[in-house]
Amino acid sequence: MDILSHILEHKIVAIIRGIEPVNVPAIIQALLEGGIKTVEITLNSENAFELIHELSAKMGDNILIGAGTVLDVQSGEIAIACGARFIVSPSLNPVLIKSAKQKKIVSIPGAFTATEILTAYNAGADIVKVFPALSPQYIKDLRGPLSHIPLMPTGGVSIENINEFKKVGVAAFGIGSSLVGTNQQITGDSLKKLTEKASQFILAVNNNQD
Repeated sequence: MDILSHILEHKIVAIIRGIEPVNVPAIIQALLEGGIKTVEITLNSENAFELIHELSAKMGDNILIGAGTVLDVQSGEIAIACGARFIVSPSLNPVLIKSAKQKKIVSIPGAFTATEILTAYNAGADIVKVFPALSPQYIKDLRGPLSHIPLMPTGGVSIENINEFKKVGVAAFGIGSSLVGTNQQITGDSLKKLTEKASQFILAVNNNQD
């Protein structure tokens, strides 16, 4: 499987942050049932490396597991060794980008300004995470001179505005608390609602009507 093609095809990267480890597998399954195919486990979550290892082995190609909030090369290398298929960072670290690419892992560094985005792309980034994603208009302004760079707005994308972000031509969407909150409860009803919410995001992304 080509990981970059997978992310660009399915577009939504669900971000799991600060969830009790025992609850994460059930949440991942609920997301999968709602159509989510790509999940990022942030490294500032409890037992993040163990979760990446466990879920990567369990889910295989059914749902791609990556590492998020990767701040340095060592953390990235450990995550990759645990089975992470892609690396996401909140900031621009050219050395980390190079390390991921050397290991043939998809690199999605964070950037905000046009200069940072271009620097990240020139350093080898596959997709550049625009963080925080202030507004669709801001992304549109960036894409004016940088239309050749795949952008993934993160931190501000919701079911209410995802269509507006889609209209400006982004490559993917990083979806965090608007999909999976840090206080996500685990009951049959809450998991059903999570699956429904995931389905709504998938429908919004796949809807070709403006």
